[in-house]
Amino acid sequence: MNFVGRAAVVFGAGGGMGLTIANDLISGGADVTLADLKPRPDAIAEGPGSAAYHQGDACDEAFVRDVIAATVADNGRLDYLVNTTGVLWFDRDTSLVDIDMDVWDQVFDINLKSHALTARHAIPEMKKTGGGAMVHISSIDALRGDGKPQDAYGASKAALLRLSKSIAIQFAGDGIRSNTILPGAVLSPMQARWDGKDDVLAAVASSVPLGRIGTPQDIANACLFLLSDQASYITGTEIVVDGGVLAMP
Repeated sequence: MNFVGRAAVVFGAGGGMGLTIANDLISGGADVTLADLKPRPDAIAEGPGSAAYHQGDACDEAFVRDVIAATVADNGRLDYLVNTTGVLWFDRDTSLVDIDMDVWDQVFDINLKSHALTARHAIPEMKKTGGGAMVHISSIDALRGDGKPQDAYGASKAALLRLSKSIAIQFAGDGIRSNTILPGAVLSPMQARWDGKDDVLAAVASSVPLGRIGTPQDIANACLFLLSDQASYITGTEIVVDGGVLAMP
């Protein structure tokens, strides 16, 4: 897809899905600002689009404001916002009856508040150039319960669906689109617990109708479509990228 002449910000771009999405945008000609709490990764694409990296906390409104301002200063515009920032703390995020509520608040800050802050500062800049598109990474956990729950994670990802839909309706008249992607199991740094565990990987893959675990590239493919002009009539909705898991009874 051709993104030449467009400017994007990808939060959570220090690795995994975010870095893959940013690299695909750069390869498509977009000028991309990558932001993450992690240090700058080595594997940023070399072109034809440009790349700038900012290290900081997406829950810090001052940092978010500065990243958006720097993007506009560098490129004269902002067309795309991608939010991949998120945490899944298996060791601390448990049932609502057991979870430390400070952990609950931290998860909501990272998985939801950060997305609200980035959209809050991106929308005025998108308005100036006649519109734009944003994609937020949720999860299939937003649509189901779990016998081994991470309740803060699931609830925050469900709230993100509502936030994205509200953004879509509020700013459709400004030419701004907002959609979400709901990944299933994906081999990314968030699932480091699977590293070196071939038996676990095989079991997870066998539970997926398509017979494999997803990759960051699967999510990037859906994201670039939703950002692109080919998706110009799609807003306020979500795409499930889970190999068919949610379709099962």
